[in-house]
Amino acid sequence: MNDFTSLPTAHRPSEISRIVPATLSKSAKAAIVVRLLINEGADIALEELSPELQAQLTQQMGAMRVVDRVTLAAVIEEFTEAVESIGLAFPGGIAGAIDALDGKISRETAARLRKEAGVRASGDPWERLRALPAEDLQKIVEKESTEVAAVMLSKLEVSVAAGLLGRLSGPEARRITYAVSLTSDVTPEAVDRIGLSLAAQLDVQKIPAFASGAAERLGAILNSSSTPTRDDVLSGLDESDQALASAVRKTIFTFANIPARISPRDIPRVLRVVEPAMLLTAMAGAETAGFADPRDYILENMSGRMADQMREDIAEAPKAKPADVDEAMSAVVAAIRELEQSGELVLIEEEETEEA
Repeated sequence: MNDFTSLPTAHRPSEISRIVPATLSKSAKAAIVVRLLINEGADIALEELSPELQAQLTQQMGAMRVVDRVTLAAVIEEFTEAVESIGLAFPGGIAGAIDALDGKISRETAARLRKEAGVRASGDPWERLRALPAEDLQKIVEKESTEVAAVMLSKLEVSVAAGLLGRLSGPEARRITYAVSLTSDVTPEAVDRIGLSLAAQLDVQKIPAFASGAAERLGAILNSSSTPTRDDVLSGLDESDQALASAVRKTIFTFANIPARISPRDIPRVLRVVEPAMLLTAMAGAETAGFADPRDYILENMSGRMADQMREDIAEAPKAKPADVDEAMSAVVAAIRELEQSGELVLIEEEETEEA
């Protein structure tokens, strides 16, 4: 038996010929890095690679046996240098780019780009489907065939699938659960195609052009319109669409709504932000314009001294033109709206009135 410890230090096998890194292909180096990361417990999203690359990586790992420490160290060093040299990384594929720009580009543009991208962008379509709320999953199940629903149920988390079954009718739930027992022979390619098809349907759903409803948009416009214009438009809506007219009225806030929708304690806050000249014009012309009640409500909720002074000013004020009064009232309403939007004031919700 050879005793290498008796040899001079310079002649020990570990130092007689220093091991040099083996020459490896890029595929082999990639396999080493992946194997090392898996051993360290890293979560690597290999499913995002193309099927061809996944197959190539698997075959490469299957062909390798043992890698010496020097070669391993060299591969790690090369990999580390490559990672450190990266200054900026972009998401792979159009799907990744759209996800990265989520909220920065319009929904319409994102939907169009997804549609134009065609088949697979990148990533697993089932991940996107699993993230949907239960009600959206239910809608998909209800309009798809039993077979497709069975595949989808099989790809969901167990708790999500159970909750989804509970939302379905008894007969439908039984049909789908039976169909799950028939999915053993479904190929991975078929499951992938079903996932892509379902995910693609999400991108062609109708996207509203406006963030708010028609009643809210009309109400906002009429809020800034003159009283004659507003009354005329609402009268026309009453004749053509009473439901819409009613909905629009609920979104409108005018000088006449002050007693019903402004709390007495908020009146002083409103008066502090209204230009005094505009307030006086609105108060002086209120009775002639048919708004005596809101004027009195404001006076009742002022301090006694301010109310007495305002009454004196109203009595001495020259008669204003109707257009000027309307503009002044609009200024008071605008001040209230600004306080509401800033969170300093909360409008009282009008109660529904039941018709007899």
